[in-house]
Amino acid sequence: MATALTAPIVTRPADVVVIDDSAVVRTALTRMIERADGLRSAASFAGAAHAIAWLEFNRADVIMLDINMPGIDGLSAMPALIAAANGAPILIVSSAAKAGAEATVRSLALGAADTLEKPSSGFNAAFEALLVGRAMALARGRRARASVTREPVALRPSPMTRPRLLALGASTGGIHALESFITALPEDFEVPILITQHLPTAFVPFFTQQLAQRTSRLARVAIDGQPIRPGTITVAPGDAHLGLTGVTSALRVVLRDNVVASRCCPSLDIMLTDIAATCGQEALAVVLTGMGSDGSCGARAMVEAGAHVLAQDAGSATIWGMPGAVARAGLASRLDTPAALARFVGRLPA
Repeated sequence: MATALTAPIVTRPADVVVIDDSAVVRTALTRMIERADGLRSAASFAGAAHAIAWLEFNRADVIMLDINMPGIDGLSAMPALIAAANGAPILIVSSAAKAGAEATVRSLALGAADTLEKPSSGFNAAFEALLVGRAMALARGRRARASVTREPVALRPSPMTRPRLLALGASTGGIHALESFITALPEDFEVPILITQHLPTAFVPFFTQQLAQRTSRLARVAIDGQPIRPGTITVAPGDAHLGLTGVTSALRVVLRDNVVASRCCPSLDIMLTDIAATCGQEALAVVLTGMGSDGSCGARAMVEAGAHVLAQDAGSATIWGMPGAVARAGLASRLDTPAALARFVGRLPA
């Protein structure tokens, strides 16, 4: 069985749209964009309504959006803006985008690709470097989705039975993808779910709380020695890897602090490698959107242990780095959107 990979080729600067009610901020961000090699300013707007109307007839590669604006605020505008953006990722640039702030996590859950807090002391070179770097990363992801080349990819055989443990991993764009996946699972899916999502430590409690509220499932941040329970979501903390000890029927959390090649903490590689060692073929992993290749080594360990790995497809991923690495290595049994992958898992017989 085969599917298609993407081979991005960037031949022109990425078009960036800025939405902020402050004329001073719009001017400053536009200047940063124009100074950056590989970016250019496409348009700027004082509110989301005008941007949405503009996007009906124009294209963008990245959208920078403020949260606190008069009239329709950024969060309220997100659904309509995403619909109009035709796949352009949204970078929240706002003073409300503080580490761990509820508004930050809400924006990511609504579909924002990334967030960046405006400095209270004014813009400087460090902020400009962060802004440009994140915009460029999102633009590359946008181009990767748009530049589809029909390159056949071998897929492994699909799983035939429901797993006894489900592992999910994601990074950039992952909060929205994870919610899409979990909400698409059937209500009677009582398999324990482990999640490694690349997030700063301060974000994790808000993310876990919101996940519980939006999916109607018990969700908790992993604690060392904690037992893994059926029907419960266990989320890796932001400052440690989520590892496991025991056997499938009696697993416990082991928080690890070793440095991994990807430099990610928490690392999906660590979680999947431990799952392969403890659960073997009884587990299933799903690798969702994210930059880099974290998870590919762990996915190989899973496959070698007889387990299966599914991955998000390039067309629906904000950044097709992590799932793409799994697919290119020939480790994936299936490529699809998060919701479609969840429906497939939910239909597997127990």
